[in-house]
Amino acid sequence: MKPASLTLAALLMLGFCLSPGLAGDQTAPEVPQYGGTLNVGTVYLTLSALSWDPADWTWKGNHDTGMVREQLFAGNLDNSVRKGGPYSFLAEAYLPADSMRGELAESWYWEDPITLVIKLREGIMFAERPGMMKAREFVAEDVVYSYKIMNESPKRIPTYFDHIKEVVARDPHTVVFYFNYYHSEWPYRYGYGFYSLIVPREMEKVDPKDWRNVHGTGPFTLERYIQSNAQIYRRNPDYWDHERLGDQAYQIPFVERVVYRIIRDETTFLSALRTGQLDILEQIRWIAVDHLKKTTPELKWNRYLRGQGTFLAMRVDTKPFDDLRVRRALNLAINQREIVEKFWGGHAELMAYPEHPDFGDYFQPLEEMPASIQELFEYKPEKARKLLAEAGCPAGFSFVTQVSTNDFAHLDLIPLVESYLAKVGVTMKIQPLEYASFLSVMTTRTHGPGYFLRSGHTNPITSLRKSFVTDQTWNPSMYSDPKFDERIRELHRERDEEKRIDIVRELTVRILDEAPYIWLPTEYIYTAWWPWVKNYGGELRAGAARPGPIYSRIWIDQKMKEEMGF
Repeated sequence: MKPASLTLAALLMLGFCLSPGLAGDQTAPEVPQYGGTLNVGTVYLTLSALSWDPADWTWKGNHDTGMVREQLFAGNLDNSVRKGGPYSFLAEAYLPADSMRGELAESWYWEDPITLVIKLREGIMFAERPGMMKAREFVAEDVVYSYKIMNESPKRIPTYFDHIKEVVARDPHTVVFYFNYYHSEWPYRYGYGFYSLIVPREMEKVDPKDWRNVHGTGPFTLERYIQSNAQIYRRNPDYWDHERLGDQAYQIPFVERVVYRIIRDETTFLSALRTGQLDILEQIRWIAVDHLKKTTPELKWNRYLRGQGTFLAMRVDTKPFDDLRVRRALNLAINQREIVEKFWGGHAELMAYPEHPDFGDYFQPLEEMPASIQELFEYKPEKARKLLAEAGCPAGFSFVTQVSTNDFAHLDLIPLVESYLAKVGVTMKIQPLEYASFLSVMTTRTHGPGYFLRSGHTNPITSLRKSFVTDQTWNPSMYSDPKFDERIRELHRERDEEKRIDIVRELTVRILDEAPYIWLPTEYIYTAWWPWVKNYGGELRAGAARPGPIYSRIWIDQKMKEEMGF
């Protein structure tokens, strides 16, 4: 039996409130349909799950288990562009304050400058899981347990939770975060970030690495995992949340199943979209777009600037990359504008990292940067040779660069970078690695002097911290400057956002000028979906790499799909 919609009166009795203006809309929204399967080629469709254990601190955990496990906060999709709001929900891990809502958190407030009190929603249930737990209510002790297993993990990111003194369950529905000091990223660090999914404390009884033990309060359960093929999620019939459409609220999720398709071959996943085997393909390179629009004109489209920077990290703790002249020389050897125009066909921006244009005032355009930084994006091979000679490398040098085999663009772009460097006498030896191995050499600090990476911007502050602070996991250049580190600490403790913007701009200029990377352009990516996919506008994430809240609100127009021959 399909769940019934709730009337406005019933909503008010249950404590729901409608967004201003919704009830007065003159255009009646479509009535959602229940059932069917949503097949998705996600932004990570070439990658299988890296781990099911939250204590492994894998960034992909939010993508793979965030359909099942929820967080304290999530993106408020009622504020999406599709619904007339200002937010696209495309950023990898950035939720401005007014784009965020409580998910498992009902409300929160500061009891004093370093004590955060979070009131949890009541009546949210963990379903029964044989061998693990009986059905019971989600409570504050689950938040404490989830934080504890992350904080005590030997794989945790250094300094990540240093601002938290203690997490305490004050009562069954109140959790208190006692801080050592204020931290400006508090909503991200243990609210909607990569490492803040909430699990039941009974998980300590089972093997957390087994996908069969993934459990949570979310809109779906993980029904089946087929290595390198598919992740299959089934609707949770007792899920607590609702989707408001007009003056009615509907129980979600609408679809019976969501299937993540894992497809390594680009031709195969493009064909899967054309033939309707995929309802949504979230990441399409520009080079395929025109052909798809001609062969499959029914598709709907969205374009976005990739939320991940592309660069070649140079280990500044190794020679000759410890010399700034060498690092600047390699930047000047690359014809960035030619890459934008010819490699990306104009579908790219010259400079969009480490800050992203979608970060508002945190982002400073290239034309506003000092001349020394603007020069790094110009093509000056003669000056590159001169700098190399001044640095004691008149005949050039050779070095090894590691690259992931899971990224089509990387595999195409790296030979081009190699050819540019060769013109100034620098030989780059390319070492392709499967993604798990590629990631492992970085996290264990065994990577080579060159490391060709696509790394997420995350958010305005984290982008600088994770990439350039001493000993951080995602710092492949091994950049280390005590003054930079101290300024990041000041940034974290600053409560005034205008002052934080000033510090971010200052540090961005500093790190660009230091050139620990060969800075490369950031390309535009396309998302396509069939018109039978309803209540969707190309949104990708409602938190850190977490699409669960988006997929749970989509429904399939089965009649339209059949009429279109699928």
